[in-house]
Amino acid sequence: MKKREKKLCMVLLIAAFAMSLMFSTASFAKEIDITIGSCGTGGGYFVYGGGLADLITNYVPNARATAQVTGCSVANIRLLAQKEIDIAFLMGDVAWESFSGTGRFKGEKIDGTRAIFAMYPDFWTWVTLKDKPIQSFSDMLGKKVSSGSPGSGVEYMFNNLTKALGHDSKDFKITRLSFAEQVNSLKDGVIDVGSWSTALGTSSIIDLATTHPIRIIELTKAEIKKVTSMYPFYFEGEVPAGVYKGVEEPIRTLYTPNIAVVNKDLPEDLVYEIVKAVFENIEYLRKVHPCAAATTLENAPNVPIPLHPGAERYFKERGVL
Repeated sequence: MKKREKKLCMVLLIAAFAMSLMFSTASFAKEIDITIGSCGTGGGYFVYGGGLADLITNYVPNARATAQVTGCSVANIRLLAQKEIDIAFLMGDVAWESFSGTGRFKGEKIDGTRAIFAMYPDFWTWVTLKDKPIQSFSDMLGKKVSSGSPGSGVEYMFNNLTKALGHDSKDFKITRLSFAEQVNSLKDGVIDVGSWSTALGTSSIIDLATTHPIRIIELTKAEIKKVTSMYPFYFEGEVPAGVYKGVEEPIRTLYTPNIAVVNKDLPEDLVYEIVKAVFENIEYLRKVHPCAAATTLENAPNVPIPLHPGAERYFKERGVL
């Protein structure tokens, strides 16, 4: 064999070995475990989180995701800052105030977070039973009211709303219950009003309305204006008629957007693949939870805190940023 041919053969052998090693390494690449901080099992976050976990596990290379039961938004942001979870679902108010170090997070600025996409709006829903003489916010004063689970975004929004309306927790007989606990307590007459900030059609309210006639307390235009003037991350909206059994007219209320957030140190390529998996398989997420109908590519970059570079890259590629 000529010297030149021997040299070429050696080069080809080295290349083949390198390629074989590359594929072998890729085949045994370490699996990435991703934990999603959602909320209690009775809310929209948990169902949505399960769907997102499936998408990541099925479509992001070498990734396995699980949705974790948590204390919701406020607990999630702290878990994310401590790197105990990888993706956090947050209400817009919690996202903005934690990032800016304002409101409840004054002196506790958590600016190491980045958004990856807007999810869907959360509607504020005060629920009572129809046989209770409670038809307005003022009727709630002095009554047994759940403000949401301790440390949750629901409790946080409850405190913001009541403050804007000129009251605080001392004006109610407060208990702090999860969604599932609120349902049972309303059924048993332990509380008069439960507080929800969640997607339309949330399972816990549906469960309650199936067995007990309910009323959703409507806010007046004046009350809405007081809240939105004080807090720029709340907006006027309505719970449409027919979403819950027995609620036959649209109910004026408030909403705040929900967003998916990660720690800014999460690798850009990984975040890119997560966002890509979501928006290239969005129909699956919509089958899991109807609220994902509001998770659209066009709305996805509309978040109150900066985007993660991986998400930003995907949205620029798709022409929505």
